[in-house]
Amino acid sequence: MTKQDYYDILGVDRSASQAEIKRAYRKKAKQFHPDMNPDMTPQAKKQAEKEFKRVTEAYEIISDPEKRAQYDRFGHAAPFQRVDFGPTDFRRSREAFSEFGFGTDSFDDIFNLFFRQGGTTTATRRASRAKQGENLEYRLRISLEDAAFGVKLKITVPRYVACEPCSGSGMEPGSSARLCPTCKGSGQVEHRQQSLLGSFINVRECPECRGVGEIIERPCSRCHGKGRVKEESKISITVPSGVDAGSRLRLSNQGNIGEANGPSGDLYIVIELIPHNQFTKQGLDILYKLPLHYNQVVLGDQVKVPTLWGEEMITIPAGTQIDKIFRLRGKGFPELHNNKRGDQLVNVQIVVPRKITAEQKEALKKFSSSLRAPEEYMSSS
Repeated sequence: MTKQDYYDILGVDRSASQAEIKRAYRKKAKQFHPDMNPDMTPQAKKQAEKEFKRVTEAYEIISDPEKRAQYDRFGHAAPFQRVDFGPTDFRRSREAFSEFGFGTDSFDDIFNLFFRQGGTTTATRRASRAKQGENLEYRLRISLEDAAFGVKLKITVPRYVACEPCSGSGMEPGSSARLCPTCKGSGQVEHRQQSLLGSFINVRECPECRGVGEIIERPCSRCHGKGRVKEESKISITVPSGVDAGSRLRLSNQGNIGEANGPSGDLYIVIELIPHNQFTKQGLDILYKLPLHYNQVVLGDQVKVPTLWGEEMITIPAGTQIDKIFRLRGKGFPELHNNKRGDQLVNVQIVVPRKITAEQKEALKKFSSSLRAPEEYMSSS
């Protein structure tokens, strides 16, 4: 089924400003707040979930200038616009939602109501000590050949891993944790707030236990209660054939481990290409500047040309002009996840000797005297 246009979902023009887009999202999102729908039936909840997903996905894409530009150009086929409806997907929506008086915790209420099993909200949910680990980014510089053919290698990444002495618990071996006396183990405290829409109860992180719900009696002496320590990790990666500068490779669960044995984030490998001493990459094509002597282009010749895929013999016809480009089909750069290859472009360049012998100079003078004016050759070519 064809997906509905994101601008239509939010009810804005394609030329709408970011402020107009934000207002439109907030207007539509308000109706999904649990406090606005205290008697929501299961059927209504299901429909609200569907609509909430649609407007939030639309806002996440067109509120981001880069994603919006890609969407305007490619529509729903644009890259980098996937929304998985996980807690990290909603940063922009969460910020916009908080601005009309509900606070970010109220956005979390909606998220938990729609996407967590059991339908609990932050006011009733017992907080877990475990926290999601952060995603990491690693910039990898590789040669043009490695990018073309793919390569397996090991990289060293500074990241947080589970603390061995406490097995990631954050507690000194033999110790325990007690219930937080402030939040009674919920990890949350309630705050009543007045807004234009009336009185709302916002649920915020407990300041004493910082949302954990319990207090460690004796924190681990190595990780200081975090359950994780930083180390230089050796990670094996496979770079596929056809990656380009700026390509991002995702390694799931290879980022920082979360505090207190929380799930690990992801590691993103960002590809950078080392400049090549012979080739220049132009999309899928490879440009090679072929140095030739004057006599080779005047008389013609056969020469070997290096490519990413080995040497190729090409014929230089007599009278070839400077900057002439020969195209070697299928000898260029491969396309990622495809058997297609670009071409190699061979650009003819004339090498002018810096020093010549007296005999060579005399021969050139004799040859030059036999030539017609340059414009005559241009008109006859």
